[in-house]
Formats: sequence, structure tokens, C-alpha cells
Amino acid sequence: MNANAHGDPTRIDEIADNIYRISTIVGPEVVPGGFTFNQFLIDDDAPLLFHTGPRKMFALTSDAIKRVIPAKKLRYVAFSHFEPDECGALNEFLAVAPNAEPVCGRISAMVCMGDYADRPAHALADGETLELGRHTLRWIDAPHVPHGWDCGFLADQTTRTLFCGDLFTQFGSDHPVVTSDDILESSEGSRRALDYYAHSPDTAAILARLAALHPTTLACMHGASWRGDGAALLTTLSDRLSEA
Repeated sequence: MNANAHGDPTRIDEIADNIYRISTIVGPEVVPGGFTFNQFLIDDDAPLLFHTGPRKMFALTSDAIKRVIPAKKLRYVAFSHFEPDECGALNEFLAVAPNAEPVCGRISAMVCMGDYADRPAHALADGETLELGRHTLRWIDAPHVPHGWDCGFLADQTTRTLFCGDLFTQFGSDHPVVTSDDILESSEGSRRALDYYAHSPDTAAILARLAALHPTTLACMHGASWRGDGAALLTTLSDRLSEA
């Protein structure tokens, strides 16, 4: 299930048990050095998509989903915070999946979704869980980490996968699907170049909460997914940010 086999810039690969990374490459003519936009599909009794990708990538993303399940079967469409690459195609997915609900934190539901979404949001409180069937997801509020008052993350307690949004963003378009190699230096280079972090005083405490989940797979929104000691990597990121 890769891009070359289908002749398009989007590929879909399984990175954990029934969790699929959908990755679309944009070239250096769009973003200097190239870039990837990653969405994540959990195939379960109640399938969930984390990130929708930008609205203009809807066809690419939905076509990739169809390689695993019909897009109309989606039950939840979730995102970390309100931003075009996070939820730009939300309403398009709601249109093709009649039983789907937007899933987000309470702040995004209050501030953004009432106006933006074509269907009421399923708002998750900090620490609340969402049962998909075999997978149990927990929502973690993470305001301003790395950015967005409404920011939060989903952690799959079943596979110990953390859907970590813009944390560990890696620029470039040539990435493995999953790596155990260092991604911190690459992501720190991205941060230093564009400084998309809000530098909240609560950043260290939030990263400590994420580390306490002991994730073994990090589902990054941009770049490769990562496998290893997620607690150690998140702690190291926290140390780096404290030096900034």
C-alpha cells in the first residue's frame, strides 16, 4: 500500500496494530526542502481518523483510507487543535461518513467547532477515554504545546501509540514510514528555523504527563513515525525546550 503502486503522492502503511499512517508528500516547489502531511487511521469497530489533512488534500486522503476501509465507515474524525492541516477537510469527511462525529478537546469544541463543523463535536475532557472496540484512547489537554490554546493529544492505551501532532515535526520529504533512529535533532532544527512553539510556562509539566504514558510509538504529523522509548525522548525534548 504505497504511493508508487497507486501513482499518487500519498501512501498508507500500518505502523501499529490496525493503526495506519497516511502520508502525502509535497515537493520543494510548495515547501522549501519538501514536507509531509500525515493522518492516522485506526481500523476498529468504531474507526477513527486523527487529522484530516488540508481541505485540498481530501481526495488523496480519502482514497488512501479506501485501501483499508470504506471512508463512509468512519465513526470519529479527531484532531489535536484547530488548524487547516489538522481539520481542514473535516466537513468533507463528515459529508461522506454519515455517522462520524468530530472529536476534539473542550476548548476547541467551545471556541471553534460550533461555528466550523457541520455536525456537533464530541468534546473530550482532559483524561477522558474513548472506546473504539479493541483500542482505548485517552485525551490529554496540552494547551500551547507546541501551539494552540485548544491543543491536545490522543494516546492509544492498547498499543501505546501517542498521536503527538506537531511535536517532533521533521522537515523534508524523504522519510521512512517508521524509524527508531534519532528524530529529535531534525525536529529541533525545524523548531529553530520557524519557532512554532508557544513557549508556555506549563510545557515541562505537560511533556512530563505525556512521558508518564510511556508511549512506544510516536505518530508524528510531519515526518517519520518513531518507535522506541517515548518517555525518554519526550523528557529529552523537555530538557531542550527548557534551555531555549
